[in-house]
Amino acid sequence: MTKRLQSKHKIDRRLGVNLWGVAKSPFEKRNYGPGQHGQHKGKLTDYGVQLQAKQKLKGYYGNVSEKQLRKYFEEAKRRTGDTSENLIGILETRLDAVVYRLKFAKTVFAARQFINHGHIKVNGKRVNIASYIVKVGDVIEVREKSRDLAIVAEALANQERVVPDYLEVDEKACKGTFIRIPKLADVPYPVQMEPNQVVELYSR
Repeated sequence: MTKRLQSKHKIDRRLGVNLWGVAKSPFEKRNYGPGQHGQHKGKLTDYGVQLQAKQKLKGYYGNVSEKQLRKYFEEAKRRTGDTSENLIGILETRLDAVVYRLKFAKTVFAARQFINHGHIKVNGKRVNIASYIVKVGDVIEVREKSRDLAIVAEALANQERVVPDYLEVDEKACKGTFIRIPKLADVPYPVQMEPNQVVELYSR
């Protein structure tokens, strides 16, 4: 098991949630934190609540780095409207998040690797940067040579997730279109996300 997979499995128990809503989450078997003090939960401070909200958000999007998340926060703050809604909108326009939402990969981690290996095209051009920001109207597709890969078929067959309505997908062609930037309520998170807490943390 790679370090990335190990950290993915650890985070569910550490945060006390089934972050991706998958049946094989270790949290389903041991719904308490790791370590000898894992079962003793103390009340979190306001800072602790905000920090946990940030860890959930970073973890859900494939361990987004602190530098990247802060950059997204600054961009969200610069835009008009609600900063927390803007932050979610930016995170959902990351190419790895879009590929995951379109069900071209089973996890956001797999989506990132799939992109890095050159299997994805945006508007007909190959893009191998997972943090690439997709724009409204962009067409995202699996390269023709990669469409028969078993991992793509397995991901599309997964019934645990549905493609949200801010994306349009043609599963047979392995092609999707980014229709609009979503609001928090549009995003099918398996657990409650609190971007407002993240905004408060960064605004300290």
